[in-house]
Amino acid sequence: MDENDPFREPSQALTVLQGAIENTNEGFVTIDENHRVVIFNREAERIFGVSREEILGKDLGVILTPQCSQGHKMAVARYLDTRQPKLIGHQSEFLTSRKNGELFPLSISFSVSTIGEKTFFTGIIRDLTETKALQEQVLKSERLAALGQLVSEVSHEIKNPLVMIGGYARQLLRSARDPKDQAKLKIIVDEVRRLETLIGELRDLYRPKALTLETVDLAVLLKEVRDLIQEEARNKKIGLVLDIPPAPVLVEGDRDKLKQVILNLSRNGMEAMDRGGKLTVRARCLNDRVEITISDEGPGIPEPEREKLFLPFYTTKKQGTGLGLSVSKRIIEEHRGCSFTLASGQDKGAVAKITMPSTACELPTAKTEAVPDKKQGRRKK
Repeated sequence: MDENDPFREPSQALTVLQGAIENTNEGFVTIDENHRVVIFNREAERIFGVSREEILGKDLGVILTPQCSQGHKMAVARYLDTRQPKLIGHQSEFLTSRKNGELFPLSISFSVSTIGEKTFFTGIIRDLTETKALQEQVLKSERLAALGQLVSEVSHEIKNPLVMIGGYARQLLRSARDPKDQAKLKIIVDEVRRLETLIGELRDLYRPKALTLETVDLAVLLKEVRDLIQEEARNKKIGLVLDIPPAPVLVEGDRDKLKQVILNLSRNGMEAMDRGGKLTVRARCLNDRVEITISDEGPGIPEPEREKLFLPFYTTKKQGTGLGLSVSKRIIEEHRGCSFTLASGQDKGAVAKITMPSTACELPTAKTEAVPDKKQGRRKK
């Protein structure tokens, strides 16, 4: 026996090997010639969502899709018959499923060992779910960068003629006397303004600027948005309800972009209410997070449209560009730990919901409401 051998006893080496297999970041699954599982380590339990008590001594097919199970048995049979490896010693990728039925990609490398007259097959497994998601994110970023460059160049070429057309049309509109000429020129001015808005939103969507992060008091920001839309709401006979905590609601974010999102969602809600109604902007403290909701009393979101709402250029408005929601969702998701959803309300209308990590947010809330003045047709606070 070698005196320099740290494992003078075979049992010591076996104990160390078992510990290494159990605590590695890869899943270890070993089966015998009859596909019965004999080793199933902790990471394999996590990957497949199956405890070793459920799988040890059972057929490997318990944790594989039927197609994977059939292919695996054929490969084992072929090796036992020919002793010629095809996948052994190589790394493969394929889709399989967890216990809950969720499909996921994995990477697996096979090895084979013979003890006495018995043959054992071991798969070293890695869950590729996060890796694939990261790869897709990188590809998406590369595609957006290329598209952003194209949009920037095209926008530049379009913007200059639009500015000239819009400027001349406004000059002619001011001096026009014929009502028909005025109507036609107003259409030109409005359409130029719409195209300028579209170009701006395209740049925001496909060539986003880096976030300028700072500490933002959402309570102050929401009040600013209310002040900006108050006159518009009054003209449309829409009541504004602002429901926010009395103390500061602090988050880390890009102040201008967050204001852009909340303003856009508030205006979307008002546009959905052709016959007046109530727009409610609410901030709620949820432990270390804050939830902002913008609720309207419009017709809500029909089921067929829900999956299309965030697609670029999809809009239900007559004059909409179809980019506002796409840009808003991207801005919120660029803020770390934030989410954005849009759904129909419980009774009517739509509810846009933003959740963000908060560094300061107290649970009590105070409500201020603008309601119509029946006598004067105005709203009071």
